[in-house]
Amino acid sequence: MADPHRWRRILVAVLGVCCVAYLLLFVQIRSPQPGNGHRLDHLKRKPSFDNLGMSERECRATFPGLMDPIDAQVRRGPFPLQPANDLGPLQARVQHAQLRVVAAEKKGLLPPELLDARAAVLHQINRALITSSRETDSSDLDTVFSVNIQDQPFGNAWTYSLPAFAAPTAGNAPIGRAFLMPHFSFWAWRPPMVGSFARAAAAIDRIEQTLPFHRKKPQAVWRGTTRFASTHHPLLREQLLQQTSGQAWADVQALDWLPAVNADGTTLNPEAMQEASNSLMIEDFCRYKYVVHTEGITYSGRFQFHQLCGSVVLTPPIAWLQHTSHLVRPLYASDLDLEGVDKNVKNKKWVPTADEEEAWPHATPGTANLVFVAPDWSNLGATVRWLEKHPDVAEGIARRQRDLFGWHHGGKGYLSPAAEVCYWRSLLRGWRQVVQYNETEVGQGVPWELFALDRD
Repeated sequence: MADPHRWRRILVAVLGVCCVAYLLLFVQIRSPQPGNGHRLDHLKRKPSFDNLGMSERECRATFPGLMDPIDAQVRRGPFPLQPANDLGPLQARVQHAQLRVVAAEKKGLLPPELLDARAAVLHQINRALITSSRETDSSDLDTVFSVNIQDQPFGNAWTYSLPAFAAPTAGNAPIGRAFLMPHFSFWAWRPPMVGSFARAAAAIDRIEQTLPFHRKKPQAVWRGTTRFASTHHPLLREQLLQQTSGQAWADVQALDWLPAVNADGTTLNPEAMQEASNSLMIEDFCRYKYVVHTEGITYSGRFQFHQLCGSVVLTPPIAWLQHTSHLVRPLYASDLDLEGVDKNVKNKKWVPTADEEEAWPHATPGTANLVFVAPDWSNLGATVRWLEKHPDVAEGIARRQRDLFGWHHGGKGYLSPAAEVCYWRSLLRGWRQVVQYNETEVGQGVPWELFALDRD
């Protein structure tokens, strides 16, 4: 008798074979083909902020607006490069993606902290060169440049800061054609409360992932010294201490530096001289809802660390631009109804200057990523109390700051390793377009790898 299920089994087997064949064929067709697989994968991936090999096109697409300070200087047109000498600033060149030092400050001229800064900057530039995209023609970065590691910008050189508006008093040295470069702390900073930028950023991220804004300390925090003063606000730090003395809403202290000599009169290790009994690790500022930012003689090198916090930065209008400062969007305390929390504010109403408002257009509570207060700090307490009464506004400002500058968990990464090397390579390209020098007057210099072995 014929098996009644025989034809059903045959049909199932045929269908099974067809399905397997189809799947094998589909996988073969859809698999990345030699020569274009990496390109397809790259198009599907989200940007990696640890990827140091982005092309110029990728850099500008990933970080729109980051290169604006470079582009603004390029639009000003050509300028001459001053001849190098042993009084500074350091002059270097790039040849075929190799960094070479043409001239440096003579031995004994720079103190240890500036030698650290000089080495860190050159490490940063070299890292940007050796990680450049293979798509880039190496000669695209070839140029000769000067690096100014002093706080004050001068001459035609790369610099840490530029004025956002003119100082109220004259007497500053002519700046010339200065291009903004990333601060040396993006490599490392010797004080033990900072260390390497990578260490600090990772520590900040750990705090931000475990400490939501509403659980942070509801105080304005600051540590610093009073001896730094700019021509814009000579009493800035002294007045900060006066306005916050004894206030429950503030944790503001002048650093109590450890002695420079031992009891027997011998000098301490230079690193120990960088320590203070009441200092905070740089990441621990992020444990507070409000972080006070004070500029020094010019800029403050701590600013970028504070910008990685999901906290509200409170600062007088920024007088000195660093390479990412143009990305801040300030809420002016003068635009807030501070009288509702402090009736005394009416008698000392702060009005920003025309220069400050031209440099920094007013943002709204829903778009700002930091807050401007009066330079004499007279409305600092009222601003903190207002933000405490409007926690959604405060948390939004803090979140927008971290979302812009941070790079973990959805941030845009404007202070990330990828953004830093992108900026350095764009700086080389922009400077190269407009700098003028006589090749016969520029030496070949010393390879960076050899120069780095010199202790002074």
